[in-house]
Amino acid sequence: MTHNPHPASDGPHAEPTPQSPHAGPSHPTYASLLAEGASVPTEGWDFSWFEGRATEARPSWGYAVSLAGRLARARAALDLDTGGGEVLDFALARAVRRPVLTVAAEGWPPNVAKATALLRPRGVTVVAVAEDRPLPFADGAFDLVSSRHPVRPRWTEIARVLEPGGTYFAQHVGPRSVFELVEYFLGPQPEAVRGVRHPDRERADAEAAGLEVVDLRAERLRMEFHDIAAVVHFLRKVVWMVPGFTVEAYEPRLRALHEHLVSEGPFVAHSTRHLVEARKPAP
Repeated sequence: MTHNPHPASDGPHAEPTPQSPHAGPSHPTYASLLAEGASVPTEGWDFSWFEGRATEARPSWGYAVSLAGRLARARAALDLDTGGGEVLDFALARAVRRPVLTVAAEGWPPNVAKATALLRPRGVTVVAVAEDRPLPFADGAFDLVSSRHPVRPRWTEIARVLEPGGTYFAQHVGPRSVFELVEYFLGPQPEAVRGVRHPDRERADAEAAGLEVVDLRAERLRMEFHDIAAVVHFLRKVVWMVPGFTVEAYEPRLRALHEHLVSEGPFVAHSTRHLVEARKPAP
C-alpha cells in the first residue's frame, strides 16, 4: 500500500498507490465493505485495488528501478519469491539490456500461473519451488539473485547458486512490520516474534552462509488504512500477518475497527523494510 510521489521509483503497483480515503455520495455499509474485502482475488503482488483505501510510503532507495540497473549488467539472473512476477517484469522492462538467462522461482501455485503468463513474453522461465525444498539449480549458476519481500531468505541456497563474485540484491520485510495491525487482532506479541527478520540477524545469517554483506539499509514507513474492506483484503493477501485470519473469526474486532475508521479516521501502522546487497567472495 503505497503513496509514491515518484511513481516509477518502485514498480507498477508493487504496492497500492492511493491518494485519498474511499469516498462517494453514499457511504458503503459495514456488511458491504466486509463482503467486498472478502471477495477480491489475492493472487500476485499487484496492490492497485487498494487505491483510495490504503496508503504506504515507499522506501527511499527505489528497489525496482535499482534492480533494473543490476539486471542490465547480469549474465544469468534468478528472482526468488517472485509472486506474480510484477516487480521483475517492471525491472526487465526498464533494463537497458537483459540477462542472457532469467529465471523466476515461486512457491504458491496461483502465483506460479500468474507469473508465467506475465513473464513468458519477456523470455523468463518460471519454476515452481516449494519453500522447504532445495533450489533446483546448479551450484554457481547465477551472477545475480534478487528477491522482493521473500518469505524467508534461504541464505545457504542463495550462496550455493551464486557464482563466485555474484551478488544477492533484495528488499526484505523487517521486524515488527505493520505490528500495530497485527497486535490489534492478536494482542501483544512476545519479543521473540517482534524481533523476527531483524536486519542484524539477517546479516549474521548471510555471513554464516559465506556471503559478504556490502550494503544494508533499513526504513520505517507510515501506512494508513481508510476502510475495513482494505483491512480485510490486506490480511487475506498477506496471510502471515494474522495467521488463520477469517472475517468470521475476527468479526467483533473488525466491527470495532470499522467504527473507529468511520468516527476517528484512518488506522495508522508502520511497515519496516531493509535493502540488502551481499556478495559471494571470489576465490
